[in-house]
Amino acid sequence: MKRYFIPALIASLMTLSLRAQPIDFHDHIGLQLWSLRAQFPKNPSGSMDLVNTYGITEIETAGTAGLPVGAFNKMLVDHHLKPVGAHISYEQCAKDLKGVITNMKALGVTYVTIPVIAHPHSKFLTTKQAHEAAANLNKWGEVLKSEGLQLGVHTHGFEFTPLPDSNNETGMDILMRETKHDLVVYEMDVFWVYAGGGNPVGLLKKYPDRWLMLHIKDLRIGADREDGVPAHTKTGDDVAVGTGVIDWKAVLSAAQEDGVKYYFIEDETTDALKNIPLSVAYLKALKL
Repeated sequence: MKRYFIPALIASLMTLSLRAQPIDFHDHIGLQLWSLRAQFPKNPSGSMDLVNTYGITEIETAGTAGLPVGAFNKMLVDHHLKPVGAHISYEQCAKDLKGVITNMKALGVTYVTIPVIAHPHSKFLTTKQAHEAAANLNKWGEVLKSEGLQLGVHTHGFEFTPLPDSNNETGMDILMRETKHDLVVYEMDVFWVYAGGGNPVGLLKKYPDRWLMLHIKDLRIGADREDGVPAHTKTGDDVAVGTGVIDWKAVLSAAQEDGVKYYFIEDETTDALKNIPLSVAYLKALKL
């Protein structure tokens, strides 16, 4: 028995060691193509050329610039861009999950991420919405998993408001507790969390192993913050990564430790063409 037990134990320990190795965020700096929303509808191929100049290969989509899904995928492949995930609305999943699956397979992504559960200008995600959403997410996540896809949820500031009718739990607490680990992963938008009064590092530590992706964008120094209410909607509050108030060394160190794999820059500044290269340069040079 011993001669079989010892090799098996060694193999098991090696597997655990490999899993414990953090992923270097520098190797997975990607771009949410929404960053080039002004350019893509006019010239999809030229916009992908721009992405190539940033030295980025991993991307996340938000629509296909009016092109058929298959044609958009071919264009991505021709530009050597890897579509890791796509943002698909909660409503689309509710109305036509089968159609979503067909499109996601044609697009070539692995992660199907719902960008928002409640209206982005809501003051909070209600207890009722959170419970209903968790049940739907588990149901949809199971179907997607059976098709080789993974369901994800993108965060905004309003999920972190304490709910008086739920022992001051937040909507995010409910979602995290009631969604199944193997069916639903999470994408933290660091900007939205911070602007909504949340603590990105604290959330990474509070919910270890639930966060797979980050949206990287920065908040202007001096911009307003309100607990639970995204107060950053004023033009100019989004700035190039590394020029705002967010402590990226702390956030990215915690993210690596937690096993976050993908780091998508999402530029919503007033001058994306200027600021995306600045954000990429800052992240590539950042040492943790």
